[in-house]
Amino acid sequence: METIELSLSDIRKLTFDILITQGCDKKNASSISQIITDAERDGCESHGLFRLPGYIASLQSGKANGRAEPKLTTKSPVIIEVDGQKGFAPIAHEVGLPRLVSAAKTFGVAALSLRHILHFAALWPETEYLARNDLVGMACTSYLPKVAPHGTKSALFGTNPISFAWPRKDNHPICFDMATSSTALGNVQIAAREGKLVDEGIGLNKLGEHTRDPAEIIQGMLLPFGGYKGSALSLMVELLSAGLTGDFFGFESEAQNHDDGGPALGGEFIVAYSPSMISGEEWPEHTESFIRRFKSLDGAYLPGERRYAKRRDEGTRKINKALYDTIMKLN
Repeated sequence: METIELSLSDIRKLTFDILITQGCDKKNASSISQIITDAERDGCESHGLFRLPGYIASLQSGKANGRAEPKLTTKSPVIIEVDGQKGFAPIAHEVGLPRLVSAAKTFGVAALSLRHILHFAALWPETEYLARNDLVGMACTSYLPKVAPHGTKSALFGTNPISFAWPRKDNHPICFDMATSSTALGNVQIAAREGKLVDEGIGLNKLGEHTRDPAEIIQGMLLPFGGYKGSALSLMVELLSAGLTGDFFGFESEAQNHDDGGPALGGEFIVAYSPSMISGEEWPEHTESFIRRFKSLDGAYLPGERRYAKRRDEGTRKINKALYDTIMKLN
């Protein structure tokens, strides 16, 4: 695979400039370019520049509002809603997350419902933000139907990721972000781009047959991870991010989609908890004793550790040359 090297500042500027060219205002372009740069910084290739063509496609099709000004409503002291005005999720997060932090620190627990957004990034930025504000964070969002519920051969669920972050004193949060499908769709798309096979059990072709060919899975469907267990979690995500927010379920979003290859219009549900208020001021010492026990196990590592290690590297990032050429044509 041919690659080129770009600095993180070059990645951010390239992304920002293209988004401005394609109709975003400065606020929206800044929030999206930062989230893409952060993904590349942390080695999350499937959610970095790889996503930029999809953002642009949804702008060009008219599905996405690149000049969105999200509207915040405080429905109760602990229930916050942000209407994203059909804009991308990062700008809605900038409006809603600070208010969520304030409410959770005041009352111990609070929830943020994001509606009418297009979520196309990783989920860990939201929950890590909460953890860095000394809160426990959980987030989930649904996507277009691409996953067959356990026992079926028809797609109904999205990849439906869940993210969780736990704060630590004087250390990086514990933070994971995982699809409830066998793998993220972006990983399958990258495997197809690079001509690689995927593991058995990742997905089915359009006839409902098991295949390791990522191109066939893209035309077909993914499977949930862990059989019925992952399927149940994916169902939960649909209910929380659509049923509880009042936004589109994946199949409803598909009916509104422009088939442009970009993000789906839908909702996201985020909850924040204050361990200081719920557990007491001793929570850091108590939980660190457990973490030390965990880390004493040979081969154990905490979720997020690899990402944080990559983050310490301030050097250039290797970018797929074909992807870079595609992006440059958008400028």
